[in-house]
Amino acid sequence: METTRHFVATVYVVADGATALHEHDKLDMWLPPGGHIERDELPHVTARREVREELGLDVALVAPESDVESATVESIPRPQEFLLEDINVCDGAVGHQHVDFIYYGRVDSREIAPEPGEQPAADWEWFTPTELRRRAEDLPADVVELGERAIEAV
Repeated sequence: METTRHFVATVYVVADGATALHEHDKLDMWLPPGGHIERDELPHVTARREVREELGLDVALVAPESDVESATVESIPRPQEFLLEDINVCDGAVGHQHVDFIYYGRVDSREIAPEPGEQPAADWEWFTPTELRRRAEDLPADVVELGERAIEAV
């Protein structure tokens, strides 16, 4: 089986000491906002766009930038993590993976208002570090760990 890979960007959005997660319909797991990087898009632009579409919020990324610049080079926000995620595994063979640019971000409100066609606001929950640990059996281990890191960083 040939493995296909797609580039995606994910944001652990933090407001008032909690991060927003929803149960992803297709993947059947709790995840933060994120999605596929469009052909002409940079990862940090995708991250901001996905948060705007899914949560209806403008996010400020907590992302370091390099000071290296020249006439042909521009620094862009770096992800906090860069992960390779198995999405489709069949009989032990990986069929599809995501190359995920993971960002942390800050928003000023917990008022979620998704764009039309996105998951309803009622499907999103805000998780504090205590709630992430309390529901650890229901959440992927990396989501708990990265959610706690994002809350601490923001």
